[in-house]
Amino acid sequence: MGPSAVNEKETIKLEEAKSEETGTEEIETKEAGAEEAEEPRPAGEPEAEEPSTEGSEEASSEERESEGEEPKEKKFRSGYVALIGLPNVGKSTLLNQLLGYKVAIATPKPQTTRFQVRGVLTGEDFQIVFVDTPGIHDAKGLFNKLMVEQALKAIEEVDAIVFIVDAANRHPQAEEKIIEILRKANKPTILALNKVDLINKGELLPMIDYFSKVYPFKAIVPISALERDGLDILVKEIVETLPEGPMYYDPDTLTDQPQRLLAAEIIREKIFMLTRQEIPYASAVVVEEFREDPERDIIYIQATVYVEKDSQKGIIIGKGGQMLKKVGTLAREELEFLFGKKVHLELWVKVLKGWRKEEKLLRRLGFPGV
Repeated sequence: MGPSAVNEKETIKLEEAKSEETGTEEIETKEAGAEEAEEPRPAGEPEAEEPSTEGSEEASSEERESEGEEPKEKKFRSGYVALIGLPNVGKSTLLNQLLGYKVAIATPKPQTTRFQVRGVLTGEDFQIVFVDTPGIHDAKGLFNKLMVEQALKAIEEVDAIVFIVDAANRHPQAEEKIIEILRKANKPTILALNKVDLINKGELLPMIDYFSKVYPFKAIVPISALERDGLDILVKEIVETLPEGPMYYDPDTLTDQPQRLLAAEIIREKIFMLTRQEIPYASAVVVEEFREDPERDIIYIQATVYVEKDSQKGIIIGKGGQMLKKVGTLAREELEFLFGKKVHLELWVKVLKGWRKEEKLLRRLGFPGV
C-alpha cells in the first residue's frame, strides 16, 4: 500500500456551481493523458572440540546444518504505542515520517489533530501500531475536552508511550502535568526530544540531564522528525520496550483509517493552511459520498464543510468562490497523489450553528467519544 507518483501534464478545468440556497462550490477535475532490522543471526551451539587420534577439529555451521539443526528464530515483538505531547510538538509529522506515508494531517497551527489516528510500522521482527493523539492541553470547551480525553484514553490502552517534547519551544509547567499523567499510567515510556535541529548543541545535554532526573524514561532520544534525524534509533528503542506478540496487521498495511476519513482530513488540512483566526477551528468536514469507478480509474468524492456562522461560510467560499476553489484544488491534488488515481472532488459549505458546543451535533458530525 503506497502512493504511486504520477508525472503527467494535466489540464485542470474548474467549474463553479453556485446555489443561493446552499452556497456551494463544485470542483471538477478533467485530465488529459494516461496516466533495519538486521538479518536474524543463527544461534549455533558453542564450538566444541571432539577427541580424535588425529587431533581435534571444529564443527562448522555448514556441518551443523547438515546434521539437521535449524537456526534459532529471532523473537517477534509487537504492540500499540501512543504518541503524546503538548499541541504542535510534531506528533503527526513524526508519525508520517516514520511510515514514509501521510496518514495524519499536520499544520503549523496547534490542535490540528482531533482524534486518534493509527499508523502501522512493520519490520522483519517487529510491528508497531502507533496511535497519534490530540495535543494534551488545559481544555476549556466541550470539544477541546473531548480531544484531550482521546489522548488520555490512548495512554490507558497502549503497551508503551512516546512522549514528544518540542526542544525548541519548551513549556516546563505543561510538560510537568503530562509527566504526572505518565506516573499514574506507569507504562514504559520513551522521551523524544523533537526539533533538536533548531537549538544550539550546548542546550541539548542539560535538557537530557533534566528529564532523566524528573522521570525514569526507558530512553531519551534527540530527533528531528522533519529532517528524519534520529528516527532509526527511536524505532530501535521502541521495539525493545515491546513484548513478544503477534502481527496485528498485514505487513503492507500502513493505517486502518478509511480512505473517506483521510479525504475529509486532507480537505480540513487545506482549510487550516489557507484560513486564519477562528475559521480553522470552527470548520469540520464530512465526506457524504466516496465512490470509485474502476472502469474510468477515478474516485468521486462529495464533501461538506460545516462552519458555525454565516460570516465564516462567506470566508470559506471567498470572493467569487476563489477560496473554496483553492481549498478544493489543493485537496484534490494531494488526494490524487495519495490514492494514485484521478479524483473528482465536489465541495459544499453549510452552517451548523454551535456544533462545537453540543454533543448531539458532534455525534452528527461523527466525532468519536461523544
